[in-house]
Amino acid sequence: MPGGVGAPEAEGSPDEGGIAGFSREEMHALLAEMLLYRRFEEKAEEAYAIGKIGGFCHLHIGQEALSAGAIGPLRSDDQVITAYREHTQAIAKGISPRAAMAELFGRVDGCSGGRGGSMHLFDPSVGFYGGHGIVGGQIPLGAGLAWAIRYRGGDQICLCFMGDAAVNQGAFLESLNMSAIWQLPIIYVVENNGYGMGTAFSRVSVTEMESRSGAYGIPAHTVDGQDVLECYRFFEALAEEVRGGDGPHFVNAVTYRFRGHSMSDPVSGTYRSRKEVESQKRERDPISLLRDRMFEAGLLTPEELQAHDDRARELCADAADFADSSPTPDPATLYDHVYAEVGDRGRLFLDGRDAARAAAGGAGR
Repeated sequence: MPGGVGAPEAEGSPDEGGIAGFSREEMHALLAEMLLYRRFEEKAEEAYAIGKIGGFCHLHIGQEALSAGAIGPLRSDDQVITAYREHTQAIAKGISPRAAMAELFGRVDGCSGGRGGSMHLFDPSVGFYGGHGIVGGQIPLGAGLAWAIRYRGGDQICLCFMGDAAVNQGAFLESLNMSAIWQLPIIYVVENNGYGMGTAFSRVSVTEMESRSGAYGIPAHTVDGQDVLECYRFFEALAEEVRGGDGPHFVNAVTYRFRGHSMSDPVSGTYRSRKEVESQKRERDPISLLRDRMFEAGLLTPEELQAHDDRARELCADAADFADSSPTPDPATLYDHVYAEVGDRGRLFLDGRDAARAAAGGAGR
């Protein structure tokens, strides 16, 4: 499994070496994963501040439990598609920290060849399909991925993440409608951090989030997006239901981001008060919540915690060094990967048959 976390064992008590059915080893793996995500984002934040990363950059700090808990239970051949706050989700699905950081730096060793940057991490070899900058743009694409699975007779599932603001896009409603009609193997997950950029969700909708899928007969759920154990157990079970033919599901994952919407957005002082943000950090940090439960159950020592953190910092420092040493793309390759096929007069041919006809002098209209 990409995150290195196996399926939870049978229900056990802290005295038996686990909590809520998770073994000690599994909880250590989840803690290590979330620490890796946090340190990666902090390293990206640092690199952006000194100009190593350009363009837009949206950090996932505070929302790490959803990456570990929702993607961790998936199979390696399952598919994930998401919006632009996706660095940790890409790593959770199997993109290496090196390839992810190199992409943020715009270098050739990045997972998208340095062409996508922060918002467009992409690697179909691990089932990660982006990274999309248009609000809600990934939602119909997620439906398309799920349709392709169904059409080919596969038993994979698609996990489609979005921010809370995306549910007001028409593409969201149309995609849910089609998914319901065709009973597609997809889970739509709203990372509900309460704000669409700088606007509170309550200001743009009178409909509760969990009610959004009801008109299409798609079952809806709410999960605590800050509790990695709850997330993991929930998505583990739901993934198997969808894999077994239960059709699409909709999940309202309640979470909170500890940084601004993007690096250009202040953490607090405009649409969020400093008191609100500090309260969330103090009471709802997903890493602290798991750490404290493990400490209380005698399943974690300060030395073990330090070792996990040291390893995460080491991996992220290595990723930054790797990215910095990777070359920038050659300008001569600017148009590579833009067109599938181009004719001698510049026409785009979408399949080999048209191209063959063109080569024979009989190009169609």
